[in-house]
Amino acid sequence: MKRHLLLLLSLLFVSAIAVGCSEGNAETTGSNSSTGSEEGEEPKEVYIFHPKVEIADQLEAMAAEFEEEYTDIDIRLEALGGGADYRPALKAKFSSGEEPDIFINGGFTELELWKEHLADLSDEPWVEHVLPIGKEPMTDSEGKLYGMPINLEGYGIVYNKKLFEEAGITEKPTTLSELKEAAQKLENSGITAFAAGYGEYWIPGEHLINVPFAKQDDSASFIQGLNEGTTSIVGNESFEQFKEYIDIELAYANDNPLTTDYNTQVTLFASGETAMLAGQGNWTEAMIYEIDPEMDMSFLSIPLSDEADEDLLPVGVPNNWAVNKNSENVEAAKTFLNWMVSSETGQQYITEQFKFIPAFDNIEPTGIGALGESILEYSKAGKTIPWTFYKFPSGASHEFGSTIQSYAAGNIDYETVLEQFQATWDSLKE
Repeated sequence: MKRHLLLLLSLLFVSAIAVGCSEGNAETTGSNSSTGSEEGEEPKEVYIFHPKVEIADQLEAMAAEFEEEYTDIDIRLEALGGGADYRPALKAKFSSGEEPDIFINGGFTELELWKEHLADLSDEPWVEHVLPIGKEPMTDSEGKLYGMPINLEGYGIVYNKKLFEEAGITEKPTTLSELKEAAQKLENSGITAFAAGYGEYWIPGEHLINVPFAKQDDSASFIQGLNEGTTSIVGNESFEQFKEYIDIELAYANDNPLTTDYNTQVTLFASGETAMLAGQGNWTEAMIYEIDPEMDMSFLSIPLSDEADEDLLPVGVPNNWAVNKNSENVEAAKTFLNWMVSSETGQQYITEQFKFIPAFDNIEPTGIGALGESILEYSKAGKTIPWTFYKFPSGASHEFGSTIQSYAAGNIDYETVLEQFQATWDSLKE
């Protein structure tokens, strides 16, 4: 398409010169070099490798609109789906020499692991608009910023309000006992309570296990203590309470949760086969609305006890766009990222098409959908807990997920679960 456009522009340009010569003093104007390639040059290709399969189609549409404006840049998107693990796949890309120009980085520990490949983005024009929470994951000890936050996200238990009403649940459950009571009412009404996706390591090994980490009196100090050997998972109250939540979810879940992957889990909920979607967040909104545009839904917290302060949602920056500093198209990659968050078109896609909560103060959170609005409500009320799993030692999430999967399969008891959690941390910490 672009080659045809360039050919057409070239013919028109030649015609304009001919007309100008015939008319003597007619003036001609040149094209803007920032939005058009030089005559005869091939467009620069920016290769983006990402795991955001839930917005893959919307990203493609946004990239097409960018290309209409920046005819000197082609965007090639590759989404990793099918339940594949993004981090090992990204490493494989770099090992094989097929390095993406833009890729995903979670920050904190992951920032340090990938720092040798990351371009410094500190001086980019969008930086001044990033919310403070958005800068933290990708800022190093020297204050340099190496990533652009994709969005703010929150998660917990997404619930279908209509199915709750059908089961006679009139009050939103906020404690562990209330959640169990609601699950039983749903079962009594012939409705499966939970869509549980334990086939993915990261659902139990990051999202679920984050809750007992985040509900410490001081999660940062607790994690530092684990690294220094002064705190312990074994014997910790929040981790002991974590068992009760896992037991309730599994007892009232869909068949075969251990073989249920992300796409299947979301589809079960979106199609009305379950009343709750466990351990997932507002990033699922686009997928859910594609199946049921009329879904009336909101968030519940993941409670660990019957205490009054259990109604809290984990909210944070899930991932960041990073630029490969060794790419031949670093500037083109930066141009695309800046356009995404500064242009009216890009901002509209972020909120209205992706249903993302923006991490920028210059993007109005309009059209973000029911789940995004629910996250904002919790955030404005100060009812949030942090995302801690990006501070885990490298590889710990996989091991935590595997341990919880073994427990869910009935292969180990919960005392062994806690011992394995502690052993995982001790063996992987630096």
